[in-house]
Formats: sequence, structure tokens, C-alpha cells
Amino acid sequence: MIEPTRILTSEALPPLRECEAELACLKDKIQRERGFNSPFYKDKCLRRRIAVRMRARGRFGYAEYTQLLDSDPAEYDRLLDTLTINVTKFFRNADMWSAIEQEVLPSLFDSCERRCRIWSAGCSSGEEPYSISILLRQWAEQHGREAELRRFAIEGTDIDPGCLAAAERGEYPALSLVETPPALRDRWFSSGPPYRLHEEARRNVSFRRQDLISDTPPGEYSLIVCRNVIIYFEREVQERIFQAFYDALVPGGFLVLGKVETLMGRTRSLFAPVNPRQRLFRKPA
Repeated sequence: MIEPTRILTSEALPPLRECEAELACLKDKIQRERGFNSPFYKDKCLRRRIAVRMRARGRFGYAEYTQLLDSDPAEYDRLLDTLTINVTKFFRNADMWSAIEQEVLPSLFDSCERRCRIWSAGCSSGEEPYSISILLRQWAEQHGREAELRRFAIEGTDIDPGCLAAAERGEYPALSLVETPPALRDRWFSSGPPYRLHEEARRNVSFRRQDLISDTPPGEYSLIVCRNVIIYFEREVQERIFQAFYDALVPGGFLVLGKVETLMGRTRSLFAPVNPRQRLFRKPA
């Protein structure tokens, strides 16, 4: 039975040195048991999100919470959900999707004679890669190029198996579609809630588990979309991931980041800005 929630205060926590040691043990345990690379995430963000679960379970210190993980393994899933939380909706930030439609899709259709691979990195429960699929199909229908859709393959990756399972199901609550134009909702989803994405829009989308920190992307992508994920990593890790994105893109490939994210360090010189306001960049051809 879950204990009543107790507020986590500085008085309730152990002394700082002991607290730091206990936190280190907790992070080691999470990495060992679930493969979550906590040392590469921003410390303040990790502390805040771990504290959310501690408050929810009424634990005063990190050692107590570590013991809870031993006695209730299901808490690992709740913790990972909190650590990797990502607010996601279909067609979130309409201006960004307009930029992709106007400045990326024409190039992809015109320049990709072979198979065109698109990567949604940190895809959460699938709203982003499915939005890409819908956008591709809408554009193809408007320009009479439906036959070319068979060349496109969209890959969604995430570290959270629960999110990937939800993405595979393709069923969503009304909240996931609040930014979706009604015409698109009616065209591509069954009536709901829950709203189920039509098979046509799911056909060219696949999902797999991938850790951006430790797994090397297979490469040869024409478009990489990674929004509101990089911000949670330390600067050194961010630069490493940006370099990996560069290496994974074909010459002339596009990169889309979140509105609060930006290229940094030497990676700034690797990409040419296409639409800086929408964080749209391109690898030189």
C-alpha cells in the first residue's frame, strides 16, 4: 500500500554529505538496474524529478527511496517515466511544422531518389513520428506524388520501453490532439477518444529503443527531428549528440531541434541555418 504523501523538506533530508553519497548510490542503482545514464543528465533536473517520486511515495531521503526500489520494483517504471517525461502532442508548435512542410519536404521529395530515412529521436509515445508521416502523406496528396511515399521510412526511438509500447498501439487521448487541425484529425484518426491512427499513416513508421547517449545511430538519414530532449543533458553530452546527428545525416540532410535548444561549441559550424527561429538546420551538401 502506498504511504500518505509527506512533504520533502531540507530538514527532513540527511546532512548534505550523507545526502550526496546516498544520491550517488541511487543514481548508480538506476543505471545498473535500468540502464539509465544519469551522470550525463543535468544534476538539478535529476534532483527535481527524483524528488517528485520521493514526495509521491512519502520517502524522506535517498536511502529510503533506494530501499523502496528494492521492495517495489514497479517503482522503477514510475521513476523512469518521471525522469524521461516529455510533453508531446500531434503537430505541437504549428510554425515548426509549417517550416518542415515548406522548407524540407520539397527537397526530400526532389532529391531522394533512393530510400529516404527520417529519424524522430526521443519520440516518446509516437506523436511526433506519426505527425511526420501524416505531413508527408498530406504533401504527397496535394502534389500528386503519392507513388513516391514508398521510398520514405520513419524511425522513432526512445529510451523508455513503456512509451515505445504506447507508440506501437497508436491510440491516443483527446489531449494528444488538441493542436491537431480538425480536418487532419477527421482524416487520419478514428472517432474517439481514444483516437486510433489509421493504418495508412502507421505503415511506414517503426519504433525501437535507443539511448542517445550511448548508442551510435545507424546513419544515412535525410531528416532528424529531436525536440526538447537535448536540453536535459550536460553541455559536453549535447555537443557529442550534435556531432552524432551530423555524422548520421546524408549530405544536404536536415536537423530540427526544440525552440529552447541550440547548437553549441564546434557543432555550430557544422550546420547551415535554414530557419533559425524554428531551429531548422542543414548539413552542407
